[in-house]
Amino acid sequence: MNKPYFQNEFIYKLLDWHDSENKRTMPWKGEKDPYKIWLSEIILQQTRVAQGLAYYERFVSAFPTIQALASAPDTEVYKLWEGLGYYSRCRNLIATAREVAAQGHFPSSYETLLQLKGVGPYTAAAIASFAFGLPHAVVDGNVYRVLSRYFGESVPIDSTKGKQLFNELATKLLYQPEPAKYNQAIMDFGAIVCTPQQPACEACPLQYRCIAYQKGKVDLLPVKEKVMVIKHRWFYYFVFLYQGHVMVRQRLGKDIWQNLHEFYLIESSKRQQLTRPQVIKLLHQIEIKDFSLLEIIQEHKQQLTHQSLVIQLAIVRVHEHPKTLNEFSLIDPGKMDDIAFPKTLKAFVPHIQSLVQSAG
Repeated sequence: MNKPYFQNEFIYKLLDWHDSENKRTMPWKGEKDPYKIWLSEIILQQTRVAQGLAYYERFVSAFPTIQALASAPDTEVYKLWEGLGYYSRCRNLIATAREVAAQGHFPSSYETLLQLKGVGPYTAAAIASFAFGLPHAVVDGNVYRVLSRYFGESVPIDSTKGKQLFNELATKLLYQPEPAKYNQAIMDFGAIVCTPQQPACEACPLQYRCIAYQKGKVDLLPVKEKVMVIKHRWFYYFVFLYQGHVMVRQRLGKDIWQNLHEFYLIESSKRQQLTRPQVIKLLHQIEIKDFSLLEIIQEHKQQLTHQSLVIQLAIVRVHEHPKTLNEFSLIDPGKMDDIAFPKTLKAFVPHIQSLVQSAG
């Protein structure tokens, strides 16, 4: 293209890279439909593009418009979201779709976008610039990293001062004639060139002006002041089988698995590896005495962003319906594929289905 003259060399180099070297293709790039942009941004919150891509394509196929999403049953939406994690995003997705559908149109200003549930400054800026061409700079992890390294800025990006500083810097650098193109360029640059680990500094077109590179501080920037604390949890599930059905309940507590389905759960603050005597003891404690212990599944670990989970399952066939489990529903094993489970439990569903079939 015929490059215009940019006073800021950073912008010039960035857009030049975008035009000549950026090969990152994604179905939502260049999209103008605010619904699809919003959908992609919600899916990609706390999710890698490689994983989110398939979910985005399934959602667009199942719900081509926001009206279609708004009118879908909650269970159908949760099932489609199953395995993506951070289920509060799904709850917000449903609520916002119904709010927008009721309004009859997608909000078209940064301020009104911010009022939508689950939409923060970054998502509002992305929709405003990509869908409506409005001059709002996006500031995500990629942008923080590029700006921090290029300008050698060591103010913590997760501090109040840092958030203000980088937002002001991003806004100052925004190329006003083409905000969508600029925003896409800087995010792609952070994802492809200025990566968190092993950035491609030797091939970087911004290298000779990059302060972090010149001072040997690439691995030290950006800075975060908060240290992530990992919570350790031990989940012991009892999969109760009764008359060829599986006992399942919907998790209603306000946590990350709200509205998903689960088996009977005992959570512990420390490791208590299930053994046959221990399982029998626990079953007696919940007044289940007439049963057959079919299997104890070995420990399975799952690492979430802020939590480390250890899960173990005991599969038990009961010979009468336990009164202590009245809140559980009896589900045909074949119907388990139609309801949403947390990712960890979903992995065991095929095995449970097979066991029920073989147990008769």
